Amino acid sequence: MKNIIDELTWRGLIKNSVPGVEKQLKKITTIYIGFDPTYNSLHIGSLIPIIILIHFQKMGHKSLILIGGATGFIGDPSEKYDQRIFLKKKTLQENIKSIKKQLSKLLDSYSEKIEFINNFDWIKNISFLEFIRNIGKHFTINYMISKDSVKNRIKNNNKKYKGISFMEFTYTLIQGYDFFYLNKKKNCFLQVGGSDQWGNITTGIELIKKKTGKKAYGITFPLVTRTDGLKFGKSMQEGNIWLDHNKTSPYKFYQFWINISDIEIENFIKIYTFFSKKKIETLIFKHRKNPEKRLLQKKLASEITKWVHGKQSYEKVVKISHILFGKKYTNNLFSSLDEDILSLLYDNIPHMLLPYKDFKKGIFLLDLLKKSNLFKSKSEANRALNLNSISINKKIIKKNILLKKENIIKKKYILLQFGKKFFFIIKIE
Repeated sequence: MKNIIDELTWRGLIKNSVPGVEKQLKKITTIYIGFDPTYNSLHIGSLIPIIILIHFQKMGHKSLILIGGATGFIGDPSEKYDQRIFLKKKTLQENIKSIKKQLSKLLDSYSEKIEFINNFDWIKNISFLEFIRNIGKHFTINYMISKDSVKNRIKNNNKKYKGISFMEFTYTLIQGYDFFYLNKKKNCFLQVGGSDQWGNITTGIELIKKKTGKKAYGITFPLVTRTDGLKFGKSMQEGNIWLDHNKTSPYKFYQFWINISDIEIENFIKIYTFFSKKKIETLIFKHRKNPEKRLLQKKLASEITKWVHGKQSYEKVVKISHILFGKKYTNNLFSSLDEDILSLLYDNIPHMLLPYKDFKKGIFLLDLLKKSNLFKSKSEANRALNLNSISINKKIIKKNILLKKENIIKKKYILLQFGKKFFFIIKIE
């Protein structure tokens, strides 16, 4: 059997691992990865454990996906500054259904070989007294507060970190129990999770050892972070890149990958694709010779957009990108686009509907820029205007004009542009 640890390591998919895991994985092993249904969509950070699952499946191992109907009620305190917002049971059920649907689609043919489980199915049958007597007795308070997820919340009891509730304090025990349960019922010996899950994973390993004497294992992968340094997470809605096309359009999704820096792209092409080591090394060599062509970014954006949103959506966003960023689409050519293309743009990039009666009353450019939310204030929009950074329908505008019918394409659309990358389209009707 091919060494999966070597495969995951060169791709940059291993952050921590328990000693002995490589030997364990020389034979077929059952692994599990958990997803808490704290929101109704996965995000790009969620793709990493899915990719790791596929690597394990390709090498003949068995996989379990745990969707945390029980742990979702509590909320993992890892990497959180404050207690999560409580979710209603109905919301959790809807989230579970939505996430399972996304996972099945992304795993495609592999989903038939992967078992989906919900920890609520076994946690619901355990009484509080039974849990603290049979599980809680194995862990000291000192052990619990040594976990980073708990320690950081306790010692930083200020406006940013508001301590930790008993509810969240027990989260690591519940996840640890999940691993013990799956070891006992499903012969599962390996848990995989993000690097922020290391404390929870080792709690499960410790519980298995204390109750059965068996040795279990854990692997963590590096977290993908946003531009502000925070990890992508389902409970952090602002700034996330979602897999649901209604929350992050395929166009915005594609643009995220296209705009990855040259510093990051060589790592991302290893992490987010299934290309062989030889092919990736060849792509990196070609990219380094002509980085301005953004070969790696285009290749990654192509692969991952097709995987998440399908080939048809990918072809649409490429067409949109070509129109928006292509040098040949100057004002004259852009203004001649047919309505089908303009409608495609409207459906896929940030947009706004402007009632015709409001347009007829008269609207100045600065007011429209403020309405579009491209800028927080008119003064900010005015500064951009003075710097010649604003375009209407691909034509630079240098002053605060009153918009007229000649500024509308096909009697319906106005395309606003700020700088090279930010576009906003307005439909008037």
